[in-house]
Amino acid sequence: MSASASNPPAAAQASGGPAIEYMFKQILDAVHKSQLEIAELRSECHELRQANASLERQVKEGMQNNSRLGTPGFTTPAPGSPQLRAKSPFLSPSTIPSLVVPPSIHVPSPLGDNALTQYPFGIREIPGFWVVIPAGGAGTRLWPLSRENHPKFLLDLTLKGRSLIQATWDRLIPLTSAARTAIVAGPAHVASIKEQLPDLLAHNLICEPSAKESMAAIGLAAAILALRDPNAIIGSFAADHMISGDDAFLAAVAEAVEVAKKDYLVTIGIAPSHPSTGFGYVRLGEKVGLADAPNARLVSSFKEKPDARTAAAYIKTGNYRWNAGMFVVKAAFLMDLLREYKPELHAGLQEIARAWDDETLRARALADIWPGLEKIAIDNAVAEPAALDRRVAVVPATFGWDDVGDFSSLADLLPAESNQPRILGDSGLVVTEQAAGGIVVPGSGRLVSLLGVDDLVIVDMPDTLLVTTRARSQEVKRLVKKCREAGWKQLL
Repeated sequence: MSASASNPPAAAQASGGPAIEYMFKQILDAVHKSQLEIAELRSECHELRQANASLERQVKEGMQNNSRLGTPGFTTPAPGSPQLRAKSPFLSPSTIPSLVVPPSIHVPSPLGDNALTQYPFGIREIPGFWVVIPAGGAGTRLWPLSRENHPKFLLDLTLKGRSLIQATWDRLIPLTSAARTAIVAGPAHVASIKEQLPDLLAHNLICEPSAKESMAAIGLAAAILALRDPNAIIGSFAADHMISGDDAFLAAVAEAVEVAKKDYLVTIGIAPSHPSTGFGYVRLGEKVGLADAPNARLVSSFKEKPDARTAAAYIKTGNYRWNAGMFVVKAAFLMDLLREYKPELHAGLQEIARAWDDETLRARALADIWPGLEKIAIDNAVAEPAALDRRVAVVPATFGWDDVGDFSSLADLLPAESNQPRILGDSGLVVTEQAAGGIVVPGSGRLVSLLGVDDLVIVDMPDTLLVTTRARSQEVKRLVKKCREAGWKQLL
């Protein structure tokens, strides 16, 4: 017997050793090659991102030059880069007398906040859905930042290059189009709205002669749109609210549309983040039971703004949502509800709507009928009584929402350094020492300095200075009333 035959393991080890080493070398070479290929792919991806950003910038510039690509909603002016635009909440500085701020420099930037793209991810448009944006109110709790002739919905309160009404337009346009987006506003704001929303069609800007609360404004739009499109479903969304989580918002609206098709007045209920005494509440009832709207519930009741203890009790039950004043409903069904609960208001709005397309008849109808219409909110006019008849539903939603009702809520929306006040404007105009919390608006161009004071609200405008505390910011409305009575109407 040979030696190799008598010791096979040793022979195999002697003959197989180099083979194993070669195999490991091949594996290491393959890993190294893969790493090089991954590095090349990363480099190519980086180049593609840069090319895509350049293309998007060119598209936006083309859109600004009236190239009119894509859907009309994406042809609104692209916001300027936050690093390059003037640090001021006023998109049109000339609207405030002697406002000492440099002119805005709008430079399209793919990295800017609220950057738009003409290539939406998926089609979300809802056929037959009309958006109604009531743009009213003076925002008196934000005075002197917000004025009667230039209210908060025209302001850029986050310094991102878009006003609240522009942000509302941007948010809703994926569900509809410029052709099906209407705005209801007063005469003093028409010019500014046209300037900020160049894609708004002239016949979709509904001008109400005077403020009559939300029922007249939304009802007039519903009456007009029902004549244009008898099957129209309308969604009413305030021009001056802030929303975070656009996908969740759009999904909630789409679900509300499905419920509205079944002849319900539908509201969207916001999950409360704290026991607020500044908002109304909606109490959830039983499920509606629609396959296309699994989250929808009947509204058990509407609750007015509660005190702190009651608000805490509401939240503890888990059965209450904030009432954000968002309503989705068939235009014709809303008018049916109005005919039932407020017949005189219904008759007046219908008569104005029938005359709307003729300027002469419209002017005559508005002059004769509008002054006598009841001034009432949509909640009180139809939502509350219809809820008792089980004809109001709510879609509970999870997106973030704020009505920016006072300087305290505005301060919560702004970034801040630790133990420093929030600043709406140029931070270089604010110097602090041991001053924490609060909010400063350096709108006059003057230096604002704070020493040893906490939670103040300081709004320094060229013609007016407001100083109060965050705790009393809800009471600014009372101060505006006193200023009016003291003869300072021109500053309001």
